[in-house]
Amino acid sequence: MRIIAGNLKGQTISNTPDKETRPPKDIVRQGIFNVLEHSKKLNFNLKDSNILDLYSGTGSFGFEGLSRGAKKVVFVEKNSNTQKILLNNINKLDVASQIENYALTVEKFLKKKINIKFDLIFCDPPFKDQNIELVIEMLNKGLFINKKNVFVIHRHKKNTEKYPLSFKILDQKNYGNSKIIFGTC
Repeated sequence: MRIIAGNLKGQTISNTPDKETRPPKDIVRQGIFNVLEHSKKLNFNLKDSNILDLYSGTGSFGFEGLSRGAKKVVFVEKNSNTQKILLNNINKLDVASQIENYALTVEKFLKKKINIKFDLIFCDPPFKDQNIELVIEMLNKGLFINKKNVFVIHRHKKNTEKYPLSFKILDQKNYGNSKIIFGTC
């Protein structure tokens, strides 16, 4: 897997052979970042933003964000084998000073007191996981997000979920089997 654009463009990151971890493919990440950087519906500025990468896997989304100008990324990944690969990728790309990494479940992380407000929240739970509504509510209650924020949620195109009333869908794109929802709270 490679970084698509920015100052880390072309660098490769390791992936896990684990079938449970399914990072967004290059075409999906490219599509997401095209929307983030060019959509008038979102009006989002990636430069100097703080990114929260939930269910981060080996970090492809967060690294792509750093490469394109984000200031900081917080990774949350509970799988210990995947964590080893994520740590290796952080060291390989030499971006440790811009990273906070938590080896916790998303629910445990969201109960912590964090002194960072996030501009961009990437949420890519396993497709069978149906607790997106709870995660968004916990993010809102925990005061983790800036007033001007963008959520990017990666789901299977056939998944249907409920979202809290505070969540407003701004755009939605499909890439193969992936459905990408762009929203805000």
